[in-house]
Amino acid sequence: MNITWRFAAFDALSAAELYGALQLRTEVFVMEQAGIYQDMDGFDHLAVHVLGASDEQLVAYARCFPAGVKFTEASIGRVITRQILRGSGQGHELMRHAISCVFEHWGAQPIRMGAQARLEKFYVQHGFVKTGLPYIEDGISHIEMLRTV
Repeated sequence: MNITWRFAAFDALSAAELYGALQLRTEVFVMEQAGIYQDMDGFDHLAVHVLGASDEQLVAYARCFPAGVKFTEASIGRVITRQILRGSGQGHELMRHAISCVFEHWGAQPIRMGAQARLEKFYVQHGFVKTGLPYIEDGISHIEMLRTV
């Protein structure tokens, strides 16, 4: 699958891109993972969005924040690949782009994330280490992870 990647501030997202991101986030985090929570959390306008599209359909997504918005450090969240991509290595490509997005916009620096605990090994492959005890967020076990420069 050929994926085109782009970084976009909230104001630079087209209506179709924003709709696609919200649709994919709902598809994965609400429907697939049976999580009832407020996805539109009031932070999207502060993020730079990482968009991976194939044939004009959003297939991978993450949002990145500068230090001081979600955590003291810069952060990455809402990391998603469409189900058809899972196991293809494109999730790793998404993480490489998300880390690159942080560095490109705010410089090389530590990055923190609240990751689903079941994905710890995935994020370890990108330099993240667990920094605390598991906690429940929206009914799913999470852990804080930090990637130092």
